[in-house]
Amino acid sequence: MEKYLFPDRKRIPYGMMNFALIRREDYYYVDKTHFIPLIEQADRFFFFIRPRRFGKSLTLNVLQHYYDVRTKDKFDELFGDLYIGKYPTRDRNSYLVLYLNFSGIVGELSNYREGLDAHCQICFDYFCEVYADLLPQGIKERLDEKDGAVNQLDFLYHECERAGRDIYLFIDEYDHFTNAILADPESLHRYTNETHGEGYLRAFFNKIKAGTYSSIKRCFITGVSPVTMDDLTSGFNIGTNYSLTSEFNEMMGFTEEEVREMLTYYSTNSPFKHTVDELIGIMKPWYDNYCFAQECYGDTTMYNSNMVLYFVKNYIMSGRAPRDMVEDNIRIDYEKLRMLIRKDKEFAHDASVVQTLVSQGYITGELKKGFPAVSITNPDNFVSLLYYFGMLTISGIHKGKTKLTIPNQVVQEQLYTYLLNTYNDADLSFSSYEKNELASRLAYDGEWKAYFGYIADCLKRYASQRDKQKGEFFVHGFTLAMTAQNRFYRPISEQDTQAGYVDIFLCPLLDIYSDMTHSYIIELKYAKYKDSESRVDELRQEAIEQANRYAETETVKRAVGTTKLHKIVVVYKGMDMPVCEEV
Repeated sequence: MEKYLFPDRKRIPYGMMNFALIRREDYYYVDKTHFIPLIEQADRFFFFIRPRRFGKSLTLNVLQHYYDVRTKDKFDELFGDLYIGKYPTRDRNSYLVLYLNFSGIVGELSNYREGLDAHCQICFDYFCEVYADLLPQGIKERLDEKDGAVNQLDFLYHECERAGRDIYLFIDEYDHFTNAILADPESLHRYTNETHGEGYLRAFFNKIKAGTYSSIKRCFITGVSPVTMDDLTSGFNIGTNYSLTSEFNEMMGFTEEEVREMLTYYSTNSPFKHTVDELIGIMKPWYDNYCFAQECYGDTTMYNSNMVLYFVKNYIMSGRAPRDMVEDNIRIDYEKLRMLIRKDKEFAHDASVVQTLVSQGYITGELKKGFPAVSITNPDNFVSLLYYFGMLTISGIHKGKTKLTIPNQVVQEQLYTYLLNTYNDADLSFSSYEKNELASRLAYDGEWKAYFGYIADCLKRYASQRDKQKGEFFVHGFTLAMTAQNRFYRPISEQDTQAGYVDIFLCPLLDIYSDMTHSYIIELKYAKYKDSESRVDELRQEAIEQANRYAETETVKRAVGTTKLHKIVVVYKGMDMPVCEEV
């Protein structure tokens, strides 16, 4: 139906990684090919990390089509109107392309060799078949006589060298099994065996390195974490990590300019109910604000490309923002990171990195280009891991260290969910139904007392002795995490507003729920158990003044729209809530 109504409109390549299909079937493509000359000028063995759903696989597929000798006669069809089609490099269509995707490896660390062998067998056989006319006769049959991926790779690159052919090796998701180690500490020993000494994975990367002296002329390796590569370093110490460099900051993901260009294109051929500026206003807090190089901070931020395509696809179909701004695949990806939050709680730091981040609004650290799995618990390494997974972004410098913050609402929602789940490891029983009912009544009926009473009850029930010792940090973090579960609002804490008046502003998502009628400022104060009642009253008065002051700011007035604004003052005394009132 959609195609029938708009036959000339480019389709949205949501979830697509096949560049040839995108080009041949007239999908919308954001041209990133101007990075190809930069990649060519970089070191030959290119290592690049980005969070999930940021376009790594599509980038690899573009490069494969550009460099593959088999696609020479399709060059104009695929690249003609793109940057690289107008300014091709000397090396185009001059390689035999060998592509490995480690996410295709079946099995656990306990039988990793078997999985790697099986995957490589398929890829190597395919390589021999498609390049049969360029390689020695019978190469596939002789390859199949070799035992295992290491021996087969050794045979393959030597045969290519004899034939005078160069290989461009691509490895996608090279660190596919790192999650297994993070999730299960028991597997660390097995992982160490695979990546050190005589381990099979190490032997495989050693063989790649040996091949670079022969016919493997270029490598492009991607993943979401530098952990594995660091463990393999002496096995493959020729790769250069370009993940934190400014020249490649914009290679994956979309700039705002690219998002605007896409929206402008669709606004000319689709029934838009918003201006481009209004749509940017809706998307920005959810999908923007990634910065992958310190030098680029304050200049360019990146949108998660997958989320942008998800939004645009849904908007074109329905004429409104999707009800759920976080698509299911992203939820599944972040679900895999739950163990990181659990790990953080186990660390012997003075304070949880994640709790500090939620309470303070930022964290500082040194971003590491690589670190071994055994050192994940080092605070700088853990912060780096959160950054590489896309849960933190560069936000400048603070006291000589890199300042990192939660990039956007999508990440905040996931991070706060997992933080809540660590508060009671043994028996987490926040009632989903009860929470949703309370959230709905808060947004539509103005029933705030039961909502904040529920938060206080959960806080008291699930706080551990260690949490109680953190006092204000814990109370603020828990409340922020709980309000972040409310789908009708975007909670903005005072670190975001920088006004210093309010702890949490529940900004109503009117673009999604246009019929909701209530919004809230929550001024949260904390007194210690031993503080006097007069101290509690003093904090209550402060909170009233600050809530009133903040309600008059343009930010709040603009955001509340047609809703009724409630100013709620909450004072905790230890884990009890003696004050919860509207002013």
